[in-house]
Formats: sequence, C-alpha cells, structure tokens
Amino acid sequence: MPVKRPLGRMAFGFRLWDTNRKISEGATSMSFDYDLFVIGGGSGGVRAARVAAQGGAKVALAEEDRYGGTCVIRGCVPKKLMVFASEYSGMVEDGRAYGWDLSNGGFNWDTFKGKLHAELDRLEGVYRNILKNNAVETFDQRAKLADAHTVELADGTKKTAKHILIATGGWPMVPDFPGSDLAITSNEIFHLETLPESILIVGGGYIASEFAGIMNGLGVKTTQFYRGEQILRGFDEEARNIVAAGMGEAGVDLQLNTNVVSMVKEGDKIRVTDTNGKETLFDQVMYATGRVPNAKNLGLEELCIEQARNGAIQVDAYSQTAVPSVYAIGDVTDRVNLTPVAIREGMAFVETVFNGNPTSPDHDLIPTAIFTQPEMGTVGLSEEAARAQEEIEVYSASFKPMQQSFAGRAQKVLMKLIVSKANRKVLGCHIVAPGAGEMIQLAGIAVKMGATKEDFDRTVAVHPTMSEELVTMKTPTR
Repeated sequence: MPVKRPLGRMAFGFRLWDTNRKISEGATSMSFDYDLFVIGGGSGGVRAARVAAQGGAKVALAEEDRYGGTCVIRGCVPKKLMVFASEYSGMVEDGRAYGWDLSNGGFNWDTFKGKLHAELDRLEGVYRNILKNNAVETFDQRAKLADAHTVELADGTKKTAKHILIATGGWPMVPDFPGSDLAITSNEIFHLETLPESILIVGGGYIASEFAGIMNGLGVKTTQFYRGEQILRGFDEEARNIVAAGMGEAGVDLQLNTNVVSMVKEGDKIRVTDTNGKETLFDQVMYATGRVPNAKNLGLEELCIEQARNGAIQVDAYSQTAVPSVYAIGDVTDRVNLTPVAIREGMAFVETVFNGNPTSPDHDLIPTAIFTQPEMGTVGLSEEAARAQEEIEVYSASFKPMQQSFAGRAQKVLMKLIVSKANRKVLGCHIVAPGAGEMIQLAGIAVKMGATKEDFDRTVAVHPTMSEELVTMKTPTR
C-alpha cells in the first residue's frame, strides 16, 4: 500500500518556487545542476520532463535502453500493430462472403517485421525530438540514486537535482523451473527471426491472451496454458467467458487448470511436460505470467526508500517517496500499470511540484481495452465486485453482430451494464465486440460522469450498430 503521511509533513517543491507558483523563465536553483532529473525515458517520464521544461524548469533525463519505454518499443504499439496484422486473414474470408474475389497468399513475417521495426525507430525518434525541442538534456545510459539530490550515471558522472523522478517501468518475469531459460517473453516476441509453426503461451492475463489471439491469427498453431479456472482473472466473469469461447472458436487451444512442469530442448523444438503429465513439442514457448517493477540497482535501499515485496517503489497519493526530493510514477510503483495512467501521474507530479497545485492522480473508473480476439473493453466494477458491495441490476445482451453473421462467423458479442439499485448509477460497463476498445473510451466518459441507467435510456440509439444495445436494454437480465 502507498505510504500515508499527513499533507502538512510533505516537503513539496512548490513551496520553494516564486509567488506565482511557476518557475521564472531561466530561474534555477544555484545549488543544483537541474531542477528535475528523470530516470527513465518511457511515456510517463518523457511527459513529465517535457511539461516541466515547458514551464521553465531545467530538466535532464537518463534512459539506458530505447526512448519510448515499454509501450512504444516492446508493448502497446508493436502489439497493436501485430493485432492488426493478425486480423487480416479473417477479413479476407469475410470479404469472400460479401462477394469479393480475394485470395490469401499467407503472411510474410519478414515483410511485416521490417516495417514494424522501422515504425518503432520512427517513434523513438519522435520521443527523442520531443525532449530535444524542449531543451531537456538527455543521457543514453543507466542512472541510479547516489543521495537524495544526486544521480550517478553509468560512466561515473554525478548530476545534482532539486527533484528526482523515477519512471523506470516494469519488466516481464519468468518463474524458475527446469528449462525456464528456454522461454521467451513479450520483449523477445517482436524480434523472432522466423515465425514459428507452433507456440505455447503460458499465462491467463491480458498479455498472454492477446498474444494467443495474435499468433493464432498469423497462422501459428497456438496453445495457451493457464493454471486457473478461466483466463482474464479479475475481469467480469460473463465477459471473460465469452472471450475465452471466442478464442477457442477461432482456433486457440486453450488449456485451463494446466501449467508447465519442465522444458527441455529437443533439436529445434522444446519438449514441454505439463501438470497433467502430457508431453508436447513446440517451436517456441512464451511466458506472460506477470511483470515486476524495474527497480533493481537504483540506489533505493541506500536511501531507505520503501519498496513492496515485488520491488515496487512505495509512494503517497502525490507520487512522493519517503525521501521528499524523490518521486516515482508509472509501473515501477505498481499502482495501475497502464501507459495513460503513467502519463497522468507524470502530469500530476509536475502540477504538484512545479505549478504549486497539489494534484493526486485519479485512479478511479479507468477505461481499459484488452486486445484479445474477440476484443474486450471495460470500465468500472464487474458484476461480481458490484454484487459484493451492494444490490444491483444487470442488463446484458449477447448476440451475433450483423457484419460477422452475414459472413457466417459464429462469435458472439456482449453489451453489459451493471446498475446500482440504490441510486441507479451505472457502476460498470463491459463490452466484448470488434472495436470494443473504441466503444469503451466513449462509454467511460458517461460512467466517469456518474450517468444513471435512465441517462443511457434517454439517449437515442444509433442504428444499426452493435453499441446501440447499451441504450436499448430495458429489462434487467438478473
């Protein structure tokens, strides 16, 4: 849990700035090299550095790897591009059903991979230019804390700063078991020399489930192991059941209550022994069983900065650590591990420290998209969580969408609202459908504003669309 301290005890930097709560143009402390030193060049760190510099702060940033962080280089962006690529085979089949004379000559991994990495290079250049154009000094090397106001770079150089912001993100982990060194993670999957004929993906979270759909769509024989009863634990049960069923219909071999016991190399393949005693050969095995905060060897222990058992840096509601000059945002704090949240936390940090406006990042009612196939979007409480806290009504509709139904596909979609009986507010909205991520962004606005079921009912339906079901469901299903 975050460190809790009374607001009056916090040594906010804004108390040291001028009466306008802004850093005067060109004004920096005579005692420090920088007003702000950011460790980590991902989305959150770059946003905080840019905005602070635009306000007049003297800012530096150190990144040991590539600028853009997990999301841009080895996460959201390349993954979404792979999702797009994997969906085209189904589009060809649908096109034929609609009367188009189309052929599918197969997927060329080399062609796609070349364009993918060219795009990632371009985006990294964008991030570098953002910093350069805002006069943020950058260091392409690892950095760690030397003391409360000093950062030590990998080459031994030391830089001082009034405020230090840690934004080093997270890193995938593979549990230790016989043969675990044979597994790849989401970091490596974008760099495969060749597309495997078969792959085992281990895990039941959104990363594992997304990549199961991706690889299956690219024509790879895909198996997914999950040790639990159903994938996407923590999400709405009805929604995740529909996702799992759709994945199976699409060709993913989803094996629940199953885990890996050991792996051994056998020629060019990997022999996997599972908890059911079965042995199977795969070309690749990808683990997506969790991520850990990237907080090792940052000098935290020497400064007595508190960390959770998994290494997460402990911060208060304003992203401040127990050392007043040191802050942390993003996945390294293990609060809500989403790129837009890290960006919001970075903005709140600048608002608090440099603009004199103490701002706590809002982690409530965050819309989320899971780019499984079928896609899922969610905001607010699941049916199970809502029912545990109060009396509710559930409105849900599951049906075959017009476009896919005409083409002969069987996958169902889901539109679902969770409503409080006491005040009629919509507590949760869950969508499983093509474009669910786009829909949930808009539905999230209504839920965040506190819309009631009657507000949804008063909204005229857009017909014919899938999402019209959100405003036409009149009778609770339970």
